[in-house]
Amino acid sequence: MQTEQSALEAPFGTRQRVLLGALTDHLSLAVFGAWYVLQRVRETETGSVRVRRATLYDFQLSGEAPLFADTNDYADTTPLEIEVHAGAEAGIVLSGSEEHHLDDHVFRTEAGDVWLTATWEPHGWRVSSRGTEDVVLIFLPEFLGEEQLGDLSWLNLFVVPPRQRPRVRTAEARERVLALGNDLRREILEKRPAWQTAVRLGLLNLMLTLSRDWRPPNRPSAQPRVRATNMARIMPALTLVHADPMRRVTVRQAASACALGRAQFCAIFQETMGVSFGRFCQRSRLGHAAELLLSTDWPTDTIARRAGFTDGSHMHKAFLKRHGCTPGHYRTEHRPE
Repeated sequence: MQTEQSALEAPFGTRQRVLLGALTDHLSLAVFGAWYVLQRVRETETGSVRVRRATLYDFQLSGEAPLFADTNDYADTTPLEIEVHAGAEAGIVLSGSEEHHLDDHVFRTEAGDVWLTATWEPHGWRVSSRGTEDVVLIFLPEFLGEEQLGDLSWLNLFVVPPRQRPRVRTAEARERVLALGNDLRREILEKRPAWQTAVRLGLLNLMLTLSRDWRPPNRPSAQPRVRATNMARIMPALTLVHADPMRRVTVRQAASACALGRAQFCAIFQETMGVSFGRFCQRSRLGHAAELLLSTDWPTDTIARRAGFTDGSHMHKAFLKRHGCTPGHYRTEHRPE
């Protein structure tokens, strides 16, 4: 797939993009099915007409092509980006440094560090030093299937709260992760025969390295086994939530979309995603609102409605609880000059 950039695009690495046409008067931020991701919204002045452009990634993930693999070289720092997408994400910083925002958790990554995000989990990131290089893998659960890391499923590493996900803790682990990252980079760039198999094995090695110095919040024996196949069962609900950010999807509607009973849906969703369906929806609304705060000049009441909140007061309370600050402070703190 070829990369298409607008004249407004700054060099943000090599992630492939599909550019939507300019939209005036209003901005559609619907996610088209399970395979698209909202990257950012830019706004410029063209004479007296305000022109907004929505740029979305198309990872084109499917059962036949469950992997999107990318390498990025950043000559300069970048502003904070908010994004959400189908597919889990694992990234390795090879040089320089980045800052990652997951839920209410903000952490810095340097050479040899890793970040993990669950499928459809809103997350923010920015490059915080020049000359940063990284490797990013975005994949559907079937890419790794039901692989086990000892007594853990690989999915356990993604479904715990962000603060409790595994990090690189020792010099030995950092050295190994850097070696794995550079091997992955070569495979992605050279695309030799069976390169995707090599990437899969490298990703499993990365998960194994992280899991050896980590245990989930609860003892594995006390946890239900997280199954990758359950992700496919709840994918219609995930898509329903992100297809229209203004819509408030009920548990009953989500369960019906998955052809599951309400109780069965709630149990499978909690086990697979690590959060309840209600909290997932709230997290999605907050992520969408954060993106709009950084990318538009809209007043908070407008953003609240666009993000599916009842009103500005509802969004204000949710921001204070999750981010420890008001929407206005979040916009001032993180929006680029």
